[in-house]
Amino acid sequence: MKKYSLIMVAIVSALVASFVVYSGLQPNSWFQQHSYATKTTNSVGTTTVAKTAYTSNDTATTAYNKVKNAVVTVQNLQKTSTSSSGWSSYFQQNQQESSSELETASEGSGVVYKISGGYAYIITNNHVVADSDELQLITASGKKIEATIVGTDSSKDLALLKAKTTDIKTSASFGNAKKLQSGQQVLAIGSPLGSDYATSLTSGIVSAPRRTLSAEETGSSATTAIQTDAAINPGNSGGPLINLKGEVVGINSSKIASSTDGTSVEGMGFAIPADIVQTFIKNTEK
Repeated sequence: MKKYSLIMVAIVSALVASFVVYSGLQPNSWFQQHSYATKTTNSVGTTTVAKTAYTSNDTATTAYNKVKNAVVTVQNLQKTSTSSSGWSSYFQQNQQESSSELETASEGSGVVYKISGGYAYIITNNHVVADSDELQLITASGKKIEATIVGTDSSKDLALLKAKTTDIKTSASFGNAKKLQSGQQVLAIGSPLGSDYATSLTSGIVSAPRRTLSAEETGSSATTAIQTDAAINPGNSGGPLINLKGEVVGINSSKIASSTDGTSVEGMGFAIPADIVQTFIKNTEK
């Protein structure tokens, strides 16, 4: 009798379990509705938005922001001759047979160090402005301004420009380059490959505070330079090398990409020390 009762309980339990499973698989069943409700709740969710915007306190970012609007692209404009031809030249026999147009021969960088009397004064490299017929500056905001040469020194590879403008409102200050130490972090700002990459920033360290470069290395004359591993590329020439206080400690001028025997090298950039730049300004500014 007891055995029979256990069998009956097992059969009833199996039937109940089967019914529960069957019911749960039916559309709109309690089980399906519960799962659907849970899924809907998770998909809607709630997003919390911070009321305070994040502000970077990074020292390099602060230094860059202090100087970036004082950095300009310097465009070297040179004349190119174009000859007239065909019917145009036939009917213009009394005119010159050729005309000159200005084109961008090269681009470099420069930094505004003073704004005075309605003029902005800019330091750049001599090789950036060499052989130019006209010079044009492009500000950090994209404004184009005509500039003139105040003076140059090919042996130091420095040039001083000035531009009559109200569009430039920021100037940079010089730091003490004589206190630079190897390992000190520095930043290079400029327009590598031209104005399309204006106010680009690269970072590195001072590899050597004072390095003497031979005439063979510079292509002109022996000079003293700050060696850095901050990336310096064509177009960076004339731009500032700054410390983490946002002070100009050098003017980027060159890099060595390979040795005299053809060995490729990386991280060998050079800048003219600020004290040499300041002496040039003092002797040149008018």
